[in-house]
Amino acid sequence: MVDTGTNRRFRWSAARSGLCWAIAAGCAGWALVRLLDVDRGPLVQLLAFTPYATVGALSGAALLLVLRRWRAAALAGAAAVALVVLVLPRGLTDTQPAATTGRTVRLLTANLWLGGADPAALVGLVRDNRVDVLTVQEFTPAVAAALDRSGLAELLPYRELNPEVGSTGSGLYARFPLTAGGVRRNGGGFGFSQAYGTIEVPGGPPVTVESAHPAAPYALSQVDDWRADLAAEPAATPDGALRVLAGDFNSTLDHAPLRALIATGYADAADRAGAGWRGTWGPYDGDPIPPVTIDHVLVDRRIAVRAVAVRPLAGSDHRAVLADLALPAAP
Repeated sequence: MVDTGTNRRFRWSAARSGLCWAIAAGCAGWALVRLLDVDRGPLVQLLAFTPYATVGALSGAALLLVLRRWRAAALAGAAAVALVVLVLPRGLTDTQPAATTGRTVRLLTANLWLGGADPAALVGLVRDNRVDVLTVQEFTPAVAAALDRSGLAELLPYRELNPEVGSTGSGLYARFPLTAGGVRRNGGGFGFSQAYGTIEVPGGPPVTVESAHPAAPYALSQVDDWRADLAAEPAATPDGALRVLAGDFNSTLDHAPLRALIATGYADAADRAGAGWRGTWGPYDGDPIPPVTIDHVLVDRRIAVRAVAVRPLAGSDHRAVLADLALPAAP
């Protein structure tokens, strides 16, 4: 006679063991993908959620310990530690460059979501925060006109603008004179444009600022374009003029192409200021997508970052990023 009670206990034990190892394997797999920079295909989108996966790995390791699944817990714990080492520094303030002029430039960047952002709300952010430089993406002719009607022309009279219908427009506004302005076009995706110019800061060195907007990896067919656009972003010039890239990079610090761009001589302002965990995009269109950090201010490493804040912007699916930047002494 078959002992059905024994069989049921055996099946339950096997299922529980399989589930525990599945949890451990999931934690280890995510850590390996991130550590090995395997951002290909659908993994590109998944990697944006690595901070959440880190919390999940810590929780999984704790659960396995409670269940006394020691070997599975050890694997999940090792993965959790690796992910914490990668993610934790974003919430810690980095050492800042010591030599500055004392001249601080306040920069705001905002994706206007097909021009649908509330122009009065954006001008209010500029006015209330005494913004010196503004970069905008998904900048349309209609919102350009509405921004000036709301008072932006008086606050930031210098500009290099390329408003376009749809998502490809770009703009750069400044309180100070702007020279050597222009617009370049990314090759991938929708062909987002990027306005740029050199800000002549009184009492400080000139700074070239560009409104960044590489392609989004929203579909597998766009991943190669996303990678190519990030590779084509202007590299830092650590032995030359100061450069800042600010905008919607459609990438997080867990994406290797963005980290490769930063490695040319930039620093991520939010990461340097200990604000690198703050989400800037999502949820999108009502979908339950937890916020991810895809909007960045990349600064020349000689620039000190005094503070970074993320501000909601009515009418946009992105949040604006505000950064206080202290410039080095003029050469």
